[in-house]
Amino acid sequence: MGTRRKSRELCLQMLFQRDMGKQTPEEVRKTFWAERSEVDEATRGFANDLFQVATERQQEIDELIQRHAQHWRMERMATVDRNVLRASVAEFVGYNHTPRPIIINEALEIARKFSTPESVQFINDVLDSVGKELETAGSKPRSR
Repeated sequence: MGTRRKSRELCLQMLFQRDMGKQTPEEVRKTFWAERSEVDEATRGFANDLFQVATERQQEIDELIQRHAQHWRMERMATVDRNVLRASVAEFVGYNHTPRPIIINEALEIARKFSTPESVQFINDVLDSVGKELETAGSKPRSR
């Protein structure tokens, strides 16, 4: 597994921990990394950066997801699915060097590992729709 995929999975796990425990991002980072000292710096760095974008811009990210998750409210989505979407949309809006199709493919692979087959299609549909909106709007990610 590549460094970026591992980072995305770790970001998902931090977002999940935050969502379930209602902890601050700082509390999540502290407890999360205390148990994972074996993770190399490059993997840890990208996971932390992605987590930071996802938490700092959560309201914007959730609004984007909500607009495209037809008939699904954020709080009704499975926790894993909600956070796969958050991490992926964070990468859409926070990074300009990763093409959206790669981000979507990575999200689908992670969803296959951590969620259900039905969730994979749902995540694909939402991310494809969000990606099209951002592309149409000429979204320029904040430089990292």
